[in-house]
Amino acid sequence: MTDTDAGHHAEPRVDCEIVELDGAGRIARITIDNRARLNVLSTPLIRQLTDTARELYGDPDLRAVVLTGAGDRAFVGGADVRELVELDTVSAYPYITRLHLACAAIRKMPVPVIARIDGYCLGGGIEIAVSCDLRVASTTSTFGMPEVRLGIPSVIEAALMTRLIGPGKTRQLVYTGEPIPADEAADCGLVDKVVPPESLDETVDAWTHSIASAGPQAIRLQKALVRRWDDIPLDHGIQAGMRSFTQAFTTDEPHLRMRQFLDRKRT
Repeated sequence: MTDTDAGHHAEPRVDCEIVELDGAGRIARITIDNRARLNVLSTPLIRQLTDTARELYGDPDLRAVVLTGAGDRAFVGGADVRELVELDTVSAYPYITRLHLACAAIRKMPVPVIARIDGYCLGGGIEIAVSCDLRVASTTSTFGMPEVRLGIPSVIEAALMTRLIGPGKTRQLVYTGEPIPADEAADCGLVDKVVPPESLDETVDAWTHSIASAGPQAIRLQKALVRRWDDIPLDHGIQAGMRSFTQAFTTDEPHLRMRQFLDRKRT
């Protein structure tokens, strides 16, 4: 949860850039910009991130979201220790609730969210990353949950890690507080792909292109279903999938795309 960095930058902020695709909707790129302090999450940044994510919910043409940190030194270097040290039993719960709401806003995005990770991804940074649907990291990235070294447990969306990487690896990270390199993060499933830093954007673009080329309704149904799979037993998840499959046929999207596929097969 290192939160110091040399240099000075403008006021920390969360930026959102909308990229128009050629006849295929839009991609949003959210950037957490506190690069002078390894993109650590202060309360104003946490609130901005939550609001920025929620503002995208109502865009029917949105196809995917890319979430990243400014610069090449960190995705998110954790929560702001300067704020944590001032917490007490009255202020601790509201503080951690705000961070959870930011993670929840990302998880509730109606389209897939890709975490583009370059550099440190620590503490709250991992909680933000695992709230995304897909994670690609540079070979120079580092991952860690150092909260116990500061006298606090890893909490909120860290609970997703046991399903993602298994209970053993989760315990290693949250008990020891020791960081792991990108290749180890990939081996345990914490990230989905590791590439050289210069290939990060190419990989993200390939994923967003694939998502944008799929059926817009199908992607949204799939995202909603994957979220349900996270929260319900297997048999309930199967039943939810059957209902989602049926719901797909409430529009012409499946028929149009299947006919296009069959037409291509005939030619």
